[in-house]
Amino acid sequence: MAAEDEVGSEEAIEAQDLYYVSKSALEGIQSLLKEGKKDEAALKPLMDKIIDPANVPDEEMMLPVDMRGVGQDFESVEDIVEALGVVGAAEAFVKAREYFDANKEGEPEDERPKPMTAAEWKKVLEEEDLGLEGEEEELLEDEEEEADEDAEEAEEPPAKKAKTD
Repeated sequence: MAAEDEVGSEEAIEAQDLYYVSKSALEGIQSLLKEGKKDEAALKPLMDKIIDPANVPDEEMMLPVDMRGVGQDFESVEDIVEALGVVGAAEAFVKAREYFDANKEGEPEDERPKPMTAAEWKKVLEEEDLGLEGEEEELLEDEEEEADEDAEEAEEPPAKKAKTD
């Protein structure tokens, strides 16, 4: 039975589309939106901290959000801002946090992703980037090897037929 529970929670974690955002930026966005201030100029500095974690001081807390709450799939945070604009993206991140808080899968609290510092989040992103670069290099090497094999095959002249006189 315990093994079944572990499999279920692993599937829930895999289904999540987690991202971490600056706690102060998210709270600032929530406050502005609650006050009805959907002003791009006021929201942009807060969104900059969400878009680029490098803008967040290392000691600041980062909160997990579940991007499924946005209701659309995006390749990157920048794509969200491009598609929805600053105000729409700000609203999307609030929805993503609400979705995370709702815990629709009923994941046990002690197994849920926890807040972390910006320094910890930056390290996670750096490790992911390194992992992706390694995968990209492997893909490129595989493609180069295939291209070399194809070129070798093309260079070989067709086998001559033996004379049958």
